[in-house]
Amino acid sequence: MKYKILCSDLDGTLLSSKSDVSKFAIEQINKIKDDTKIILVSARMPSGMRYIQEDLGIADQPIICYNGALVLLNNTVLTSVFIPVTTLKDIYELCKEHQADLGLYYNNEWYVPKTSIRVEKEIKYTKSNPIFQDTHSTLTDWDQRNVGAHKIMLMCTKNSADDLMPVLKEKLGEHLNLYRSNDTLIEIAPKTVSKLSAINLLLEANESLTDIIAFGDNYNDIEMLENVGCGVAVANARAEVKAISDYITLENTADGVANYIAKNLVN
Repeated sequence: MKYKILCSDLDGTLLSSKSDVSKFAIEQINKIKDDTKIILVSARMPSGMRYIQEDLGIADQPIICYNGALVLLNNTVLTSVFIPVTTLKDIYELCKEHQADLGLYYNNEWYVPKTSIRVEKEIKYTKSNPIFQDTHSTLTDWDQRNVGAHKIMLMCTKNSADDLMPVLKEKLGEHLNLYRSNDTLIEIAPKTVSKLSAINLLLEANESLTDIIAFGDNYNDIEMLENVGCGVAVANARAEVKAISDYITLENTADGVANYIAKNLVN
């Protein structure tokens, strides 16, 4: 079947390395992009997605950032949902007790209180640079500007993440999406948005979810993969993601998305 739209997650999915899309993926996307919209869907900030768009030659397409909290077309904001400063202050107070630093993201701004191995990795892998500023100052500035966080990354130790996660769920889980990226990272996003909600906003009158093929690997991809016309998991995806997908392709490090395109979508 021919699909009007291809949506793909980046990290662990389309990217065959930690930071870059492969030459093979660029070649396969180039073969279909004139007839198929290519929309990148990620938890990343805009600057961490723009260079990939440019490499793929799809800079004219919208990007879905922060798992759907921010959708951009060029520099135009199509939708923006953020966590308000009042809630951020509550999270900040809880983190003070649990050895956790807040990475705060708004649009193309990224604030961290200090450098760390985790921060240096994100700089390297997303080709984006943070502003080093204490969290209290960032929240004061955002309060004055009437903005908030499209995403929060809590950088913890394993023990502090173990302790903090149930507290966050109990106090804020009703209003926020909370999930462990790994043993030491907790990601927080607005409850009302998802990759699927953002995709729905981009559909034109003659398009529906059945016109979409989507690729993913992680928990935040499940809703998207379950509801589009064809959901494809990479082989390195979590078991729960593979269980609900229509197809499983090769691992991301073996160019799973590009291989699927080459075998199934290129005329």
